[in-house]
Amino acid sequence: MITDAEAKEILEKKEKETELKYEQKNALEILRKFVSADSKKINEVVSKLKAVEKLRERQIIAIVNLLPEDKDDLRAVLGKEYSSFTPEEIDNILEIVRKTI
Repeated sequence: MITDAEAKEILEKKEKETELKYEQKNALEILRKFVSADSKKINEVVSKLKAVEKLRERQIIAIVNLLPEDKDDLRAVLGKEYSSFTPEEIDNILEIVRKTI
């Protein structure tokens, strides 16, 4: 699993080397529109979120891709697993995202 920022970086590198296929061009166009943070900041957020023990890799990737701004956004990202986190853990996750991005 990779983040949207990493996918964008990979496709941009491949675009310089060779012509992209139709699907790759479309994916890169969408990523350029919606991914605003650079991969260094994204990787920093990922490493900080890995310190939260309850978060799984797929949850971390979803959080980083969507960058939730409040508890409602985070609830949408985590789905039914949201209730397994304490309020302190939720606040910690949101704080990590806010500080880094």
